[in-house]
Amino acid sequence: MTSWAEERRANRAADAEQNRQNADAAIARKLREQAARAEQARTNAAAAAKLADKQRETRRAARVAMLARVTGWLSTNRVRLPIYLLALVSAGMAVPAMAGYGLDTYGDVTGAALPALSELGMWAFALAVEVSRHRHPDRPVWALQLGTWVFAGVGFTLNLLHGWHRGWDAALVMGIVSIAGVIAHQLAVASPPRSPAERAACRIERKALRKVAKVRAAAVRTAVAEIDATGTARLVFTPGRYTLDGRRLAAVIEPDRHAGDVLADEVSAFLADQVRPAHGVDDGPIVDAPVLTLDRPADQRESTPPRRTIPAPKARTIDQLRTEFSAAIEDPDVAINPASAESIRKTLHCAIKAARQLRDEHKNPNRK
Repeated sequence: MTSWAEERRANRAADAEQNRQNADAAIARKLREQAARAEQARTNAAAAAKLADKQRETRRAARVAMLARVTGWLSTNRVRLPIYLLALVSAGMAVPAMAGYGLDTYGDVTGAALPALSELGMWAFALAVEVSRHRHPDRPVWALQLGTWVFAGVGFTLNLLHGWHRGWDAALVMGIVSIAGVIAHQLAVASPPRSPAERAACRIERKALRKVAKVRAAAVRTAVAEIDATGTARLVFTPGRYTLDGRRLAAVIEPDRHAGDVLADEVSAFLADQVRPAHGVDDGPIVDAPVLTLDRPADQRESTPPRRTIPAPKARTIDQLRTEFSAAIEDPDVAINPASAESIRKTLHCAIKAARQLRDEHKNPNRK
């Protein structure tokens, strides 16, 4: 009996302990769930705040970009904007007047379309000029400009006739108001002023294009046709350097000289031109130039000692120079380059003109 009661008490104590552990586990599970929900709520709140910040930053960047685009557009069109406002004012004054004038003239509603001829025509050509110069800068726009001024003349005449019955001053005002906008547009927007450097560059470019076109046309005229076995023909051109001789091409013949020889000849020619008054050289015998003397007063001639005259170099004819040139070429101890006029001048101690003649005769013996 005692053992049963003790066992029963032990079972009740075990059940109570199990119930207590289950209750603690349930409370712990509920606490963990609450903590997880709170953490999830904090995570969601942080994500929402981050998303809101990102959206605010995106909206701020969009506003800044929009402001930059508007500012850039205003900066780019700071000339166009006032001109188009002027055009709107001009059209707002001229279109209703022309519509009323058309109704009075035609007597029915068809006369209300008169502004399409007096105002829309010139603006259609004016905008065509601007668009063509913007999209195709290389295309000519003289025809579009001619259309602009023709229709501007039509609009001016119609408005002038409309206001004539009110007096010549009213007619003139109405005519000027009608074309004021398109005139301002053509002067400031369609044909903006250019600097002298830009105009000079455009002129040079146009000349270059015209010359290239002429050269290509001349090349086509002088090209040779090559026909293959199938009968297909193609033009064959001769590459090289050419100049225009009227409508034909003339080949540029370059001398067979080294760049150093060319530069030396040019320098020697320049120095020879500088001293030519004292030592003149022509195709005849090489002689001394006359010595120039200055007439001094008698008192200065007595007090100033006479100057010592410099003996003139020995004069040599071109035949003598040819003989010396041939001997110098045959002499292995003499360093002379027959293809360089400067080398010949230094070796023979002659004028550059004679040296060039000897060089050319050496290259082309038939020219002697």
